Amino acid sequence: MKNKIKDLPYLLFLLVMPVLGLIYKILNNNPREAVILSTDLDDKIPFLPVFIIPYIIWYAFILGYLVYFWYKDTRVYLKTLTLIVIGELVCFVIYFFFQTTVPRPNLVGNGVLIELVGMIYSHDQPYNAFPSIHVLTTFAIILGNINIRNKHIIHSIFVPVMGSLIIISTLFVKQHYILDMFASMFLTSFIYGIVFELFEFKVAEKSDTVYVKD
Repeated sequence: MKNKIKDLPYLLFLLVMPVLGLIYKILNNNPREAVILSTDLDDKIPFLPVFIIPYIIWYAFILGYLVYFWYKDTRVYLKTLTLIVIGELVCFVIYFFFQTTVPRPNLVGNGVLIELVGMIYSHDQPYNAFPSIHVLTTFAIILGNINIRNKHIIHSIFVPVMGSLIIISTLFVKQHYILDMFASMFLTSFIYGIVFELFEFKVAEKSDTVYVKD
């Protein structure tokens, strides 16, 4: 851990996350007509409140693994965070010009799961759906984790499994449609190819800084 002290300032880049969240909130409204991208397959997907658990775990999953990436490999951390930032900015442009919505089911019954779904519904308006930032950020972590070397087998298994549960949870709690999910994965893969293959983040020693080279 002593060797990571010099890399502590890079964790400050995580402050970009609440800024992105604020932009998301500003755009999460419906001042214009919103489009519904439902398909026949979406109609066959049931509403399963139990999937609100992985949906909410997403918050800790993203932040936790960004910090883990920083600890294991600062370059992977910087590239993954860059991937997320660029991806979300692209999503914000799409939300501004092409707003979509996902009609939500009526919540019937009692219990913790229903209450959790209700909490998410009340804090997140049913817009900003295409592409899904929930899916985009989760898939970014899955792809970033591939580049972490010498990681424990737990992380090799947990990240894709939990990531997959988080991604499909967006469908089962009726926060997104299938097109939202695939659009996010395509966008993430495209940006991943650019950031991880064409950019070089050099984390230098002591007085040197980070630079990005095309």
